[in-house]
Amino acid sequence: MKVTWKLENRLGTITVDAPPVNALNKEFFAQMDEILHSIGEDCDVVIITGAGEKAFVAGADIKEFPELKREAGIELCKRGQGIFQRIAELKQPVIAAIDGFALGGGLELALACDFRVASRKSQLGLPEVKLGIIPGYGGTQRLARLVGPGKAKQLIFSGEFVSAEEAYRIGLVEQLVDENALAEARKWAQTMMKRGPIAVKAAKRVIDQGLALSLEEGLDLEAEAFGEICLTEDKNEGVAAFFERREPHFQNK
Repeated sequence: MKVTWKLENRLGTITVDAPPVNALNKEFFAQMDEILHSIGEDCDVVIITGAGEKAFVAGADIKEFPELKREAGIELCKRGQGIFQRIAELKQPVIAAIDGFALGGGLELALACDFRVASRKSQLGLPEVKLGIIPGYGGTQRLARLVGPGKAKQLIFSGEFVSAEEAYRIGLVEQLVDENALAEARKWAQTMMKRGPIAVKAAKRVIDQGLALSLEEGLDLEAEAFGEICLTEDKNEGVAAFFERREPHFQNK
């Protein structure tokens, strides 16, 4: 098991490399914890992907499950939930690049990202009920918020996989490509990195925090963030570039 971090030109890539199907285990969470601590202001966008052509991440390591009792089960869930929540709370946009299987904890990892790019060969699902358990790394909560409770219940109660095409149709993935999801994710990352970095991070924060608020509270949050951005040099640069018909040169200030 190896989880690697590569930062190049302000684009960070996290790669899960655990042949043959990149299953999650204790080593994954320990290494991911270290990587998340290392992500700083020198990174504008993060991509998470799996090594090889067979899987993004194909779920948890089932070998850890036979001895689980109540307290150990809760601890196992909290460990995964904590790491995935930290991914969701990164300031930077996080893109999941899915080539192959994204199952169980692997799909839950993708759900913790801001959006998902998948190749047509990919299959996605939360098959935990086939083992007599439930998703425990946030799947019951994030899937329902993304595709609606009815569709989430259908997928979780049945444990069936869905094709990438069906996942795209129901809004489980936001971008569908014939092949090489990582290359497509990099294109999206490059597009976002041309935009105002303060604005992109503020938009992520306002959307995510606003989902837990009433509409009125969310609108107030949006207005406050807009006002703060009006004080930035990047706002001045972006507006000036528009009127001067040139590309802006944002400085993250």
